[in-house]
Amino acid sequence: MSESEDEVGLDLSDTGDIQMVVAVIRPEKLGDVKAALASVGAPSLTVSDVSGRGSQPEKVGQWRGEEYTVDLHQKTRIECVVADVPAEDVVHAIADAAETGEKGDGKVFVLPVAEAYQIRTGATGTDAV
Repeated sequence: MSESEDEVGLDLSDTGDIQMVVAVIRPEKLGDVKAALASVGAPSLTVSDVSGRGSQPEKVGQWRGEEYTVDLHQKTRIECVVADVPAEDVVHAIADAAETGEKGDGKVFVLPVAEAYQIRTGATGTDAV
């Protein structure tokens, strides 16, 4: 086990066959996370640009002589649904690739998926993933 696996300490054994891993990360770490997901065999993902705030400090800026506060920071949201790859491996890949050691690195969530349906083929369950 790597040091990050000891820190995370996940137990995802009873969360079902299909799981969705949702991560909110710094936008500049997207390339690293995509490469890490491909290396663990989970190349399929959905990416969205989002704004949010957490423990990252506010930034004060100035525009046309007026001061303003930015408390919503630009983030990237990644969703990855897995059935044949352990969700724990996906979480560790994302966490290792997205970590900078500073506030605002992001969060990873693991959710059970009740059912999946592939529109093109009509496959359901793990076959649809």
